[in-house]
Amino acid sequence: MTQHEMTLHEVLQARVEDGTVPGAVGLIANGEDVEVAAVGSVDFAGTAPMTDDSIFRIASITKPIAAAAVLILLDEGRVALDDPVSRWLPELAALSVVRDPAGPVDDVVPANRPITVFDLLTFRTGYGFPEDFSIAAAMKLFAEVHHSDPRDPSTYPDPSTWLANLARVPMVAQPGETWLYNTSSDIQGALVSRVTGESFADFLAERIFDPLGMADTGFTIALEKMDRFTTAYQHGQDGALEVFEAPPGHWDTVPPFQSGAGGLASTAGDWFRFGRMLLAGGGKILSAESVRLMTTDHLTQAQREASALFLEGQGWGFGGSVDIAAIDPWNVPGRYGWLGGTGTSAHVVPSRNRVEVLMTQVGMTSPAPLPIMREFWRYAAGASRA
Repeated sequence: MTQHEMTLHEVLQARVEDGTVPGAVGLIANGEDVEVAAVGSVDFAGTAPMTDDSIFRIASITKPIAAAAVLILLDEGRVALDDPVSRWLPELAALSVVRDPAGPVDDVVPANRPITVFDLLTFRTGYGFPEDFSIAAAMKLFAEVHHSDPRDPSTYPDPSTWLANLARVPMVAQPGETWLYNTSSDIQGALVSRVTGESFADFLAERIFDPLGMADTGFTIALEKMDRFTTAYQHGQDGALEVFEAPPGHWDTVPPFQSGAGGLASTAGDWFRFGRMLLAGGGKILSAESVRLMTTDHLTQAQREASALFLEGQGWGFGGSVDIAAIDPWNVPGRYGWLGGTGTSAHVVPSRNRVEVLMTQVGMTSPAPLPIMREFWRYAAGASRA
């Protein structure tokens, strides 16, 4: 069978058969035409077959959902894009920046202006992971704030302690200057909680998950759903796959820090409901203007070029990348979404009225997309079916 004749099931099944993943769920919706494939098993032991409602740790495809939460507050006039986040997060009121990103971590200057909500949404706060992870300030951020695997933020302390720890770490760049990965989404969750006076988990459930029918999405998994929860794997130092976390893990209790950067569990169908809301212009969740801002590239060309390790030439909206260049067959200008370090990806393509979601449970070893992701995107774009 030639590649252009393959079905989605066969594309994913090939990676099960070669041992890349124990299983996967793929969902591609072109308008009302929805194709779903569930292949393999929930673990390498073959304990149970993968199903279309299997639950995964979705890691960084949490980020678009966190951004949407901030935009709800924007729509309600409770925050504005030019507001300093220190209005609600006073821990971030007096920050320092390393004089030279490649220099000593204790050679600092004051931040030249406050971090704004817009900086936070566009990942230009000054906090986060740069292209060079060996930069002293980035290493300090990772060690003292993101002190565990970013795919497992369950060990973070409560938000106030986390923010206090963050404030003691100098920023890599001045606010607004440079796109930096990950940390801004965690600050977004803390901001939502401070503005609303409720936990991030409760806000997401009330304002996004319940209205959209995302019944299997959250920071915890109910006991009666644990049989649908997949085992997560990572590559060990020798390159061999090993268990990262088996159910139930920490998922039977709400973590003290509810990570907007990567803390949710979900299903392909639930993220599809979120993506369909974006394609519909926000529905009853967001204004059309907020969806437009969310799915528009806000970076300069220089910022995109400096972030090629993560963005591969594309731009960044709020909580996800935005395609601006047709570098690969699946790149369509305006395609919005992101990928997760646990082996997940989710995108919407407004010009094609398409949602594409891939769930696997084998972790990434670098910011570069996994081969199975690229194969899925190629299939979703129709390049292999032309």
